[in-house]
Amino acid sequence: MAPRTVDLRSDTLTHPTDAMREAMAKAPVGDDVYAEDPTVNELQEMAAELMGKEAALLVPTGTMGNLTAILAHCERGAEILVGDEAHIYVYEAGGASALGGVAYHVIPNAPNGELPIPALQRAVRPIDQHAARTSLICIENTHNRCGGAVLSLQYLADLKKFADSRGLPVHMDGARVFNAAAALDVHISEIAKHVTTIQFCLSKGLAAPIGSMVAGPKDFIEKVHRWRKMLGGGMRQAGVIAAPGMLALTDMTKRLHEDHENATLLAEGLSKIDGIVIDKATVHSNIVLFVLAPSDLSEDEFLVGLKQQHVRMIQFGPRTIRAVTHWQISEGDIRASIDAVAAVVQQGRSSGIISAMKHIGLLSNGYGNGRPASITKV
Repeated sequence: MAPRTVDLRSDTLTHPTDAMREAMAKAPVGDDVYAEDPTVNELQEMAAELMGKEAALLVPTGTMGNLTAILAHCERGAEILVGDEAHIYVYEAGGASALGGVAYHVIPNAPNGELPIPALQRAVRPIDQHAARTSLICIENTHNRCGGAVLSLQYLADLKKFADSRGLPVHMDGARVFNAAAALDVHISEIAKHVTTIQFCLSKGLAAPIGSMVAGPKDFIEKVHRWRKMLGGGMRQAGVIAAPGMLALTDMTKRLHEDHENATLLAEGLSKIDGIVIDKATVHSNIVLFVLAPSDLSEDEFLVGLKQQHVRMIQFGPRTIRAVTHWQISEGDIRASIDAVAAVVQQGRSSGIISAMKHIGLLSNGYGNGRPASITKV
């Protein structure tokens, strides 16, 4: 048998649980375009209640959830305030501009994922015929490109106060918002109450195979429903999607702290490896970012070396690597991953020393055959 691969590239790689597969097979279904799928309706009611919102809608993906929310909030020619590291801005193909005529006003994210309120204050456009109308603030929680950062409840309260003072709605890309709730040890509604609308994924750490939810005021969700249809997201017997989604909300949300503990364990182990740079204090949820110290070992060589050790991670910027824990990753997998990183870095260091010695003529092309290379005087 081939050795087990520990795949830490993303929590999008999770497989549905056995209970989810059984629920999919047995789910009562109907035509959801007619709002007649009982399982979808139950999921939507459950999601709205959990978030403390009037209504919720099932959409196929988080990207569609964010896009339909933005389009429901904004008219053509409007402008949204969004972080420069936000998933909405970096990874969603410019959909709001391409399909909705909505402009992105980009604000640098703080390292903890926040959009600083003074920066938001400066970014809000005056009411003027020459300016795009500032119509929405978009935030992300947890923040993927900021290393799974969790927005504090105090920040969210301050943001809501500012947004209300300017008459602006706030939309949260909460793809991993249940990870934020687990990290803060609060009910999810304590986070959602600070925003007007929210999108969250049923997949990723919650392990459903497909689906995201958009929640907010009832009239807003009616607009989202229309945009979902226009974008091709109307579904028929979608109860087979909704059934594992309900288990994601009732069961999988309760175990996310295990993923966080494994992420912390990984960060602690990596911090002890010479050649790895990581700030353990920045690991708050299930995402771990670390940096390869300067060496001859390239990012690609590091990742290939890891793969040969049956561990997979991904590059997340220059010299930066990302690892994400999830329900299919055990404590033993984490310890094996730490050992694999240490081995690859050590191999890279040894190769780098040999390469450097060869470069300055201290070794022959035989790489350590005991014969010093000739050194030419210049």
